[in-house]
Order: sequence, then structure tokens, then C-alpha cells
Amino acid sequence: MSTPLTNRKINLLQATSINMIDMVGIGPFVVMPFVVSQFNNGLFLWAWVFGAVTAFVDAMIWSELGAKYPLAGGTYNFHRIAYGEKYGKMMGFLFVWQTSIQAPLVVASGAIGFAQYLTYIIQLTPLQEKIISSSLVILVFLLLYRKIETIGKISVVMGSIVVLTILWIIISGLMNQQHSVQLIPSGETSFFTYAFWAAVGHGSVKTVYSYLGYYNVCHLGGEIKNPEINIPRSIFISIAGIAILYLLMNISVMGVIRWQSVLEDDKYLVSAFMESIYGHNAGVIVTVLILCIACSSLFAVVLGYSRVPYAAAVDGNFFKIFSKLHPTKNFPYVSLIFLCALGFIFSLFMKLSEVISSILAMRILIQFIAQGMGVVLLRKRFGKKELPFKMFLFPIPVIISIGIWLFLFVSTGLFALYGLLIACAGIVAFFIFSKYKKDVPKQKFSFEKDE
Repeated sequence: MSTPLTNRKINLLQATSINMIDMVGIGPFVVMPFVVSQFNNGLFLWAWVFGAVTAFVDAMIWSELGAKYPLAGGTYNFHRIAYGEKYGKMMGFLFVWQTSIQAPLVVASGAIGFAQYLTYIIQLTPLQEKIISSSLVILVFLLLYRKIETIGKISVVMGSIVVLTILWIIISGLMNQQHSVQLIPSGETSFFTYAFWAAVGHGSVKTVYSYLGYYNVCHLGGEIKNPEINIPRSIFISIAGIAILYLLMNISVMGVIRWQSVLEDDKYLVSAFMESIYGHNAGVIVTVLILCIACSSLFAVVLGYSRVPYAAAVDGNFFKIFSKLHPTKNFPYVSLIFLCALGFIFSLFMKLSEVISSILAMRILIQFIAQGMGVVLLRKRFGKKELPFKMFLFPIPVIISIGIWLFLFVSTGLFALYGLLIACAGIVAFFIFSKYKKDVPKQKFSFEKDE
């Protein structure tokens, strides 16, 4: 029988690094031109500000839950407890269900973006791009097939590459500014127009995607040292650091390249920016570093999500095979194999823009909104005395968070329907699973702190 994964070896630096390399994948580099092109007034920075605010408000919920229930699986555990015996199993199952589809989509998005960006250096046919993207998934799988202590050290190295690369981009742009980047409306432009908020909505679907990952440590809760302190700290530090880096990077790049000239499909925008300052070799170097960042992000994404099906399986609420730990390396290897295999398949058949919108639409209902409601239920049932971290001004952050997520859900357009359909399919799958599952060894759910 498998046992809950509690192997607390990841410290604050490593936890923050894991969050940051998850957040900064290929995303901010490939979505920057899309976001800029949505605004006909140069106010594109507000989409990135909106993304940061969304992350900070939602982080209050993640920090309260993660500090109180630091176990492998993150949201699965939160739903399981918050919604009680009657609905907890179904909500937990729904989260694992959507994670089993959504997590491989995240893997595919990073792999596809990697292959597309590589074409700045090497001309590739569509078939060759697919070979590259699928090969990257295999590489990430091989890197993660090891003990958590080693992974923590690898994460710090990868996190350093992320920060240093973005700092190089920022410093280069600030030293070569050609014009200012607009933050305040001028002339007939106003914040109080439908056009502005429509642009914020469409742009923020992509910017929020670029911030996602600040909660990765919650999925690794059973492997974080001093989780009551380190989980909230790592979440807020990573959001603050990445928000500053994203804003400065946008100011730096768009202070050299005029926003009017940027097209939605300018996928090499950052590399072209560096080339315009230092020449072609610099463009190649920054492209290589961006590709390293993309690989790092995939590494962190798969690491966190591989713990989710495992946690549900240990609880008898998902397929038993996912509860297996590696006999010598002590990690959920079946879950890792499954997510990478499905990510490999998605990377062969999907387009990047479709993947990004699908990811957000799927997660908003079952994960973010349901989790906000869950923290209210937990407060009502257990009070706040025993909470290691208490969100500020409760319940205002929850109300704001749910409102923002609903706004973004509508902004995904047709993909919102896909999200609803997947949730409905998950409910059907849950009742089928509950009706026909055989005797699964059940284990008492324990949320006591490790000594």
C-alpha cells in the first residue's frame, strides 16, 4: 500500500525557485506581442498589472490553504476537506480529472512554444517542430525521474538562469530607450470605455497564463520544509519578483520597439529586440537562454502536477495505479509517466494559441473559483484560530478573486464552453468511477504536521 508523500527536503530558496521557473516559461516571450496588439492606445501594461493583481489576490487563498494543509496534491486536498464528506470526494475527483487533461496541455504549450521559438535560430519544417517539441517532453521526463533532493538543487540553477536572462533584457532595454511607454491615458483615451476593458480582458487571458505557477509549492506540500512559513513566503516572493520583472521587461522592450509596429504573430519579438541593440549574435544568445527558460518551466510544471493524481489515488479517489511510489527514489513515477505521455501526444497535434486559452478556461471553474468558495467553507466550519497564515481583510480577497476569475472565464470566449463540457464530463466520470470501482485500500486522511 502506498503512503502519503512526506519527505520535507525543499527549503524556501528552492521552493521559490520552483514557483518562479514554473511562472516564467516560454509564455511571457510569446504572448508579449499578442498583448500589445490588443490595445490600440499603447496601454498594454495594464494587462500585465491586471495579471499581477489577479495573482496577488488569489495568493491569499493559496497561502491560507497551503500553510494549513501542506500535503502532496495541493488543490485536491483543499477540495477534499473544504467540501466535506458529501461533496469533497466529487470536487477532489473533478480537480484531478481536469488536471489529468490540463497539466499535459501545459506541458504541450511549453514544448510547442519551445519548438516555435527555436526557428529563430534554425529553420524547421512543421514536422521537425513536432519532433523537437515531443523530444523536449521526453527530456523533461528524464530530468524528473530522480530524488526530490536533487530536483531542488536543479531548480535553483534553473531559477538563476531565468532571473539573469530577464535582467539582461531589462538592462539592455533601459540603457537604449528610444521613447516612453504609456501608462496613463492621454487625449480621448480613457479607462472607462468598453474598448479598454475588452482589450484588458483579451490580453489578460494571456498575461494571467504567464503568471500561473505561483502556487506550485502547494502541490509539493508534503516535500516543503517548515511549510506553514515557507509556502506563503515562497508564493508572495515569487509573484512580487516576477511581476516586477515582467513590467520592467515590457517597458524595456517596448521602449525600443514602437508598439504600433508590433503584430499579434511577432513570435520573435524579444530576440529581434536584442538583435536591434547588439546584433545578430546577441539575438541568438538570448534565444538560447529563452529556450533554457522554457525547458526549466516544463520541469517545474510536471514536478508539481505529478503529485496530484498520486494524492487522489492514495486517498482511494482515483485510479489505484497512480498511488505507486518509485521503490528507491520515492516519487510518484506512474503519475509522472502518465502526464508526460499525454503531454507528448498533445504536443504533436495542437496549436499554441488554442492550448493557452484551453488551459485557463479549464482551470478557472474547477480550481480557482471552487477553491475560493472552499476557503470560505473551511473558515465557517473550523474558524481561524488554528490557521498558520490568515489572509488579510477576509473575505474581501475571496470576493475580488472570484469576480476576476469570472471576468477572465468569459474573456476566453468559446473556450469557456469547453471548460464547462470538461467539468460536466468529469461529473459523469466520477459517478461511473464511484459505482464501479472495486475495493481500493482506503487510508485515513491526516493533516497533522510532521514532527
